[in-house]
Amino acid sequence: MLHIGVLQFTLEIPYAESIKDKRNAIKGLKDRLRRSYNVSITEFEDLDSMTIATLGAVIAGSDIPHLNSTMDHLITTLTEWRDGSLIDHQLEIISPQ
Repeated sequence: MLHIGVLQFTLEIPYAESIKDKRNAIKGLKDRLRRSYNVSITEFEDLDSMTIATLGAVIAGSDIPHLNSTMDHLITTLTEWRDGSLIDHQLEIISPQ
């Protein structure tokens, strides 16, 4: 059975002085998360904000404990991110009925 893990998170990038600064920081983070955790990730809110970014990461698999573990590691990586701060996150595992 296929399960989907969805992580929505908001980051603050205090040093960003322009949208370009923010996008450069986010691009590096997205590339790193894709390589490390094999997740699909996109920025979908706060696109016009210079210092706030809201993103979503999605992973699919058949093993719920593995999905939870991967998402927990991803959250740890976001918490330790040197270019900004994780200010909010929501995790949901979606399973078919």
